[in-house]
Parts: sequence; C-alpha cells; structure tokens
Amino acid sequence: MKRRGDQMLEKLCKEFTNLSSKDIHQLISVREQTQLMANLMNADVFIDCMTRESGVAIVVAEAKPATHKSMYKDTVVGEFAFRHNEPAAIRTLELGMPTRDLRAITQEDQIVKQNVVPIKNEHGVTIGCLIVETDVYEKENENARMQILSETTEQLTETLMDSMNEKILIQPYLNDGIVIFDRHGMSQSLNPVAAQLYRKLGYLDELVGIPFDNLVLDGSRFEDVIKMTSMKVSEVDISHLTLKVKYAGMKFSNSDLAGMVMVIKDITDEKAIEKELISKSVAIREIHHRVKNNLQTIASLLRLQSRRIENEEAKRAFEESISRVISIAVTHEILAQNGVDDVDIKTILERIIMNAMSMPSDSCQVDLYITGDTFKISSDLATSIALVVNELVQNSMQYAFVGRKEGNIEVKILQGIQYSSILVQDNGVGFNIENAREGSLGMKIVKSIITDKLKGCYSLESNGEGTKVSFDFKMKADLTS
Repeated sequence: MKRRGDQMLEKLCKEFTNLSSKDIHQLISVREQTQLMANLMNADVFIDCMTRESGVAIVVAEAKPATHKSMYKDTVVGEFAFRHNEPAAIRTLELGMPTRDLRAITQEDQIVKQNVVPIKNEHGVTIGCLIVETDVYEKENENARMQILSETTEQLTETLMDSMNEKILIQPYLNDGIVIFDRHGMSQSLNPVAAQLYRKLGYLDELVGIPFDNLVLDGSRFEDVIKMTSMKVSEVDISHLTLKVKYAGMKFSNSDLAGMVMVIKDITDEKAIEKELISKSVAIREIHHRVKNNLQTIASLLRLQSRRIENEEAKRAFEESISRVISIAVTHEILAQNGVDDVDIKTILERIIMNAMSMPSDSCQVDLYITGDTFKISSDLATSIALVVNELVQNSMQYAFVGRKEGNIEVKILQGIQYSSILVQDNGVGFNIENAREGSLGMKIVKSIITDKLKGCYSLESNGEGTKVSFDFKMKADLTS
C-alpha cells in the first residue's frame, strides 16, 4: 500500500509532467530517503520535477528536519518553482548538472541558499532534482566550523542520492569519507577519502568486505546503530586526528541495498581553529578586565583627590570626571565577563543608571528606569553610548529637579535597521534652551561623541513639564576616526 506522500508524488507527476511510471517509481524510492537527508543535514529537502511548461518546475516531495527549525510554515508540495525565483533548480533540471550555493526565493518569499543535484533514470535522463535549502543569512553569519559543516550538505546529498548507483563514491571532489555497509554490517564500498583516512590510521588490508567492528572508530555497535530511527553523530580523537562520525540507516524498497552509511569528516584543522579562538577569547577577556581595573584605579585616585578640595564647583567637576571614567569601566567589566566583543545595550545602560544612583545627590528622590528594545552592540559603540547616556542622566539629576522632592528619568531604547536611537527624558523643571550653556564641557562631550563616534544626530526639547534629549547612532558605524 502506497503512503500518502508517494500517492501525492505520483498524482502530481502524472498531472504536470511527462515522466513514465518507471521514472515516477524511482522518484518514490528517492522520496523515502528525504527525511533521513533532512535530519542529517538540518535542512529542508525537496524533490522538484520539470513540468510540461518550459522553465517551470513543480515540488513533488518535501522533508523538514526533525531537530532543526524549518524555513517553511506550510507545505509547498504541489507549488510551482519558476526560473526567476529558483534558478538553481531549473538549471539542474535542464542541464542535468549539480548547482551549488545559489540564492533562491521560496514560495513563502524567503531568501534561501540552494544546493541541487539531478535525479537521473537508468538511461541517464534527468527526471527530477533533489534540493537542499538553508537560511542564507544564518549561513553567512556562521562561524568557521559551521561553514565547514554546511559545505558537506550537497556532498552528502549526492552520496545518498546516488547510493543505488555507487559511481558517486569515486568522485574526487567529495571532502568526506563515506563507507556503506550492508544489512549484515559488512563494508560494501567506500570513497577515496575514506580509504585515505583509514590508511592514515594504519590500515593495510583491503577495506571492502571488512566487518563494521573492524572499521568502527567511536566504539559503536552495529546492532545498536542500525536500529536507530535517527542519525548518530560523535566526535573521536585518534592518533593526531579529530574525526566527526555520522551513522544513518538506508532502506530502499526497490533495491537490494539496505544497510547503513558512515560519513567521516576530518575536523582536525577546525578543532585547532576552535582552540585558537578560545585562547583569543580568554586573552580579550583578560584585556578588558585589566582596562576595567585601571579605570577603576583612576576613579579611586580622583576620589581621593576630590576629598582634599573644598571648592564646591571644583568638587563637582571631579565627580563628573569620576562618573565618566566609571561609565567606560562598566563597558569593559561586562565585556570581561562575557569574553566577547559584543554586549547587550540594556545591560550597559542598567549599569550606568546604577552608577548614577550611587552618586551623591540632594534630598530629591529620583527614580530611573529603562524601557524599549534590547540588542547587541559592539564594544566601541557601547563605550560611546555609555558616555553619552551617563552625561545626560547626570545632567538631569543635577539640574532637572531643583526645588523638588521627587522626579523620574526614563531612558528609552528604540532599535532600527540602519540607525537606532536613545531618548533620555525627565519630568523636571525644564529650562530655556536659548539660555543654555553652550560651552559646558558635558554638552561638548555629548555632541562630539554623537557626531564623530556614533555618526548620529542630536535633538533637545525642554519646557515646564521636563526635558527630552534624543540621539541616534549608526548600527555599523565606522568608529575608527
């Protein structure tokens, strides 16, 4: 009895394509492996066939990964694929050649990256194509290790796709070692990469016809692995190599081939890079920690000096300088804790507000709070924003509530695409903007940082109901100047 997916594939092929019953039956055999492929590669997998209309294909089968978020909300089986949206699929269907890493627009208007391999019948005629889709933005932002893993996507796809015709195993461009075992655990075939890996490990015998127990690298038992419904992945250190090993069962209803595929990836270099990145992360964390300590030492020295000063105006100047130093130290303290060069903007501003509240003030009770969005910013942005917000909050606390017993200060964060903005507003007494001290050091610092460092703009409003200061900053500003 045919499964529902097989029935749908057969129905669509008969209605929209010129494929024979034998070709359709072969596509059904391939469809049985698509879920395994999707799980192995954490990607959406599709089978497309060319329709009777030139340049238009139709999706006849799909599989979504079981342990990874799919790119699709709904099924697209039965939907059409057009050349202007999916050039990779149409190219492979027309030329019968694999197509790698081309962008496409899905039926749900998402931009993805496609790897496509042809499905050919016994006469070498292309009857469909197998498509592996990944998130183009996610892939472009992955680290080096994940990029290496994604390179295997179409390689593994081609291997599984052509496992009924094992010619693919001798292709030189495969970067992964592949060994196929029959249902009894005897090796049936392997590609040159696998042979070379085993030679490095000291194997001298012929590797075809060897039992699984003699080739296994991670201590797995064939009886256990062959029974698993999902793939097994493990890492193992052997000699001077670090290898990633994957196992997955293979079953074809129309073929004698049934057993297991073992994929071996040499990740020795990737592990070395990973260790180097960890070392650099530790070094960066230590640098931020030392900068934070040095800044706190400077603040402590300024405090000691300020205690010897009796002039109130000079003492206030010292307190403002101490506050500025601490606002920079806050950024480096958080970066030292995280060990990365990005920091959450709300975390930084919360620490700035805590610092402002700890500073000596008059009898007025001031409540400070943060609202709005939260997102990651670079350390350069964080330091500049911390200085500006610290200056604005200190100004409000010093001048906004003269003669009052209580007040509020709000810091509001609004995330944008190219520019984001921050609003600092109080419900204080306000002031006449025209009579404001243009030459004050604090406002000079604010305007200079916003213009030169943050590449943004500054606006000021004030009346009897309070003062609002807002500024924006470029999310990827050039902070080298």
